[in-house]
Amino acid sequence: MNFSLDFSSLAPYWPVFLRGAWLTLKMTTVAVVAGVAIGVIVAFAKNSPNRLVARACSGYIEVVRNTPFLVQIFLLYFGLASLGIHMPTFAAAVLAMIVNIAAYAAEIIRAGIDSVPRGQIEAAQCLGLSTWRIRWHVMLQPAIERVYPALTSQFLLMMQASAMASQISAEELTAIANTVQSDTFRSLETYIVVAALYLALSVLVKLIAHAVGETIFKRRRTLRRAAAQGRRSPVSRRPAGDPASLAPLAHTPYVHAPARPAVAAVGNDGRTS
Repeated sequence: MNFSLDFSSLAPYWPVFLRGAWLTLKMTTVAVVAGVAIGVIVAFAKNSPNRLVARACSGYIEVVRNTPFLVQIFLLYFGLASLGIHMPTFAAAVLAMIVNIAAYAAEIIRAGIDSVPRGQIEAAQCLGLSTWRIRWHVMLQPAIERVYPALTSQFLLMMQASAMASQISAEELTAIANTVQSDTFRSLETYIVVAALYLALSVLVKLIAHAVGETIFKRRRTLRRAAAQGRRSPVSRRPAGDPASLAPLAHTPYVHAPARPAVAAVGNDGRTS
């Protein structure tokens, strides 16, 4: 059986692939920005002293995290349509992504907030800071910095889960691939191209997330710069007790201390000796 890959038949479809990749990236960006904003609100509301609000947020998180993402898309697209609420496929897909990522982001951010030492919050209260400033500067910023890698992984998972939107005919990358392979009958080549595009989008999202983290978290840059300077220091690289660390002292000429001027002693009779 002769088998060979032929990507030449896919050349006319490259603009279509790129359009699907751009739509996937746009859906992910909108969902991440809106979902993280909602997730921050839900994370603080879950720790609210109001039991009704806290339980409602906990129920929302548990429902979203324990149901398939595809079912959530169907509920928003087909379920709301049965009630007379019709949404475009792009809006339904993005709304489902926002609802999903907000629940996961809320739980991740809540864990970061709980990791902030209680003493820091009490110290800020003693300094007379307002509740908003305490939540923003003392609680939220350190929490986001701690859980930022987990949030970045969740962004990547959400971008890959956007492929489920093809089930409601949203023209993202996977839906485009289904159309192309049905036209060309080159399934293997089509999905290899799609996998490569998803990989490129994942790398792009990682680079963007890294750049955003470097811009926001200035303390991380300061600590890394200080650690790099410590590694470059010649004294810090020598182990304790290394004779080489005492070598500069061996070649240093001994300098005699200047003699103190003699102080004349005065006797009882007034004479100096």
